[in-house]
Amino acid sequence: MAKITKRDQDYSQWYVDLVTRAEMADYAPVKGCMVIRPWGYAIWERMQRALDDMFKATGHENAYFPLLIPESFLKKEAEHVEGFAPECAVVTHGGGKKLEEPLVIRPTSETIIWAMYKKWIQSWRDLPLLYNQWANVLRWEMRTRLFLRTTEFLWQEGHTAHATAKEAQEEAERMLGVYRTFAEDWMAMPVLSGAKTDAEKFAGAVTTYTIEGLMQDGRALQAGTSHYLGQNFAKAFDVQFQNREGENQYVYATSWGVSSRLVGALVMTHADDAGLVLPPKLAPLEVVIVPILKADADNSAILTAATRLAEPLEDRVRIKVDDRDNVSPGWKFNEWELKGVPVRIEIGPKDLEKGQAVVVRRDTGEKTPVDQGQVAVHVQDLLAAIQPALLEKARRRLEAGCRSVDSFDDLKATLEADGGFVFAPWCGEAECEARVQEETKATIRCIPDDAEPCEACAVCGKGPATRVPFAKAY
Repeated sequence: MAKITKRDQDYSQWYVDLVTRAEMADYAPVKGCMVIRPWGYAIWERMQRALDDMFKATGHENAYFPLLIPESFLKKEAEHVEGFAPECAVVTHGGGKKLEEPLVIRPTSETIIWAMYKKWIQSWRDLPLLYNQWANVLRWEMRTRLFLRTTEFLWQEGHTAHATAKEAQEEAERMLGVYRTFAEDWMAMPVLSGAKTDAEKFAGAVTTYTIEGLMQDGRALQAGTSHYLGQNFAKAFDVQFQNREGENQYVYATSWGVSSRLVGALVMTHADDAGLVLPPKLAPLEVVIVPILKADADNSAILTAATRLAEPLEDRVRIKVDDRDNVSPGWKFNEWELKGVPVRIEIGPKDLEKGQAVVVRRDTGEKTPVDQGQVAVHVQDLLAAIQPALLEKARRRLEAGCRSVDSFDDLKATLEADGGFVFAPWCGEAECEARVQEETKATIRCIPDDAEPCEACAVCGKGPATRVPFAKAY
């Protein structure tokens, strides 16, 4: 089995090696696209199911809207089309003929959805509309990386319509909270959260909210966004309703989404030089049992013991007995470590003699001999411990990766030497934000709700200012 490049040698190559050799994804024939292999897709399915339950618990329904969007729709919202025009792929011919109007392959679905909302919304009784869509989108990316940024990717996009600005604002903030809960409780990935600056917000939004993770190489990764759209799209598509007083007014809107880049975020948050390290909640398999079989020997007793170890766990955890006889036990150990299975159980002839099995914890490598009768209880306790342990480890790394400076020189030096989130005072002016990005390639990742007020901006020296996190990002 080919070795993975070490993180401290070439972090970018480590990531590619891991994703491809763990059989999560592979490069597609079309440049910038990827094939998601079963192991990677199983992780995405676990994410999808958890998020879908969370969306439905907050009153949202799933729907589906077309892949192809009339080009004229995108042009109705000027800021939106300006933001997405460079990323759009356009269909000009179909059925062997030139189309009367070009069709855009969806980069996002606000325009097609708001064209339909105009048909469906007439009265305050029709509101709110709380819809979500699971779909693929296409954005013509110049620089791609498996899962993190590809031309075509999978995502969900929520689109809601409300009678008041207050309701829409609360919805946008509520869904950001859902994303934060998912990141921390399911992915074991702590995040910063807050509003984006005007330069970084979604094209067409009044306010964009974000959660930002910190990867092991000190770069930030935007893991989810929620947008308060105000009445921008309602006005562009003339979506009005009659309120309780009998007056016509435009509806208020939100949109929010996460994508399959969360799979890449999971890799970069927890994986090590041996491969993936998966939180139990998102692991396609939580436990694998590896019977240590001997060539040209009667292995029936070992296989029977492995099956018996699995039986009490089968209804409680996702478990597999790896009884392949065409590869060695060592090969299996390496493979399941590479794929990040949280717990491995080994049982061989010597273990049978002692009435035990060896339980191996993926995140720490700790090996524990356990009486066979106690394996089921021990494994369940271990899985319950691994999830919060991964979160705590990632939280410590996030805290260590947050640094505070007051001058522009210190900001540049810290970003260059240490990376991570560097908190510095910012006056709110776009010119200062742009200067930092030009000289360091770092951006303001969010404006935290509890941002510290400061007297003077680190860039221009003017005040008042607010301390915000700058970071280089994926």
